[in-house]
Amino acid sequence: MNIDQIRAQIPGTSSVTHLMASGAGLMPEAVTAAMCEHLALEQQIGGYEAHAAKAAELDAVYDDVASLLNALPEEIALVENATVGWCQAFYALPLSAGDRVLTCEAEYAANYVAFLQRKKRDGIEIDVVPSTASGELDVQAMELMIDERVKLIAITWIPTNGGLVNPAEAVGRIARERGIPYLLDACQAVGQMPVDVQALQCDFLSATGRKFLCGPRGTGFLYVRKPWLSRLEPAMIDHFAAPWVSRDRYELRDDARRFETWENAYVLRAGLGAAVRHAMNLGLDKIQARAWELARYAREALSDIDGATLRDIGQQQCAIVSLTIDGLDPASTVQSLRRQQINIGSSQPSSTRLDSEHRQLPALLRVAPHYYNTQEEIDLLVSALKTLKR
Repeated sequence: MNIDQIRAQIPGTSSVTHLMASGAGLMPEAVTAAMCEHLALEQQIGGYEAHAAKAAELDAVYDDVASLLNALPEEIALVENATVGWCQAFYALPLSAGDRVLTCEAEYAANYVAFLQRKKRDGIEIDVVPSTASGELDVQAMELMIDERVKLIAITWIPTNGGLVNPAEAVGRIARERGIPYLLDACQAVGQMPVDVQALQCDFLSATGRKFLCGPRGTGFLYVRKPWLSRLEPAMIDHFAAPWVSRDRYELRDDARRFETWENAYVLRAGLGAAVRHAMNLGLDKIQARAWELARYAREALSDIDGATLRDIGQQQCAIVSLTIDGLDPASTVQSLRRQQINIGSSQPSSTRLDSEHRQLPALLRVAPHYYNTQEEIDLLVSALKTLKR
């Protein structure tokens, strides 16, 4: 990768040290240009007219996302964010009293509260698969937990903290063999590594545009494996998802767009398409290699800080680095660094409560380098943290 050339295509790299792709990655110029172009067209001729003029390009975003995931365009729904996509799949599944949902210790808060709501409302049971000694979901233990009442396996592939990469493909193989629906939260995975839904064997996958994919906020997508499209009715529909064909009847669309509504932010969709194409042009395998190597470098450099404790787990660790530093409060540290144009994040125990309670974790600092970062930027961060320690 020609890093100088890449950084020249991402204007933010010249003004800030941004080590926070796990929150929202820096957008390339191509992404903001696509949005500004469509916004200007809406300004000039109107929103409806701009959509009509650019309908072919905007519809092509389904093809872009499908290519990114090795899916079919009709298996893709474009939604406001990863949580909307995840919830559209989860709440469409006909779970009832006594049905068991298997999940992981690293499950994200937004997903787990949805489990709790359906437990309260529908009487489902939530069973947490234990982790291995190294921290990832224990696939063998999961398989032993499966019985005829397990109606869903829903896990987070890469949690918001901990650097962990769960064995999503191994889970998918078991789910497919046992005929159990498999819902995969890939919010932190898409954009930092190749994602192939055929290899994963998931039935549903949700993701966002704003994180490692470096697209705009307010964008996300849902993959629904084709056989499920004729089996699921969304929890909420409108006349786009289900055209009103006669006075007393509607017909659901036969593609994943049954999980969308009529109104869309087409400016953001244009940006999402540009972000996907930018990442694919660079190559997700190359992005992963560089981002993960920078994270490895960051772990070594950060561990040299007096009082620093790395909190990452798992045999395989991604481009999210979590740590604590004695004497430094994560929230105030993030703000102090931001005043120095260094962006990192913090993670509260409530975002991954099961994992946090199991490991007795406090609030954490979160560092997430991406392909556009450099070792020099990580060195700058380490120096700034050492200064804050004094």
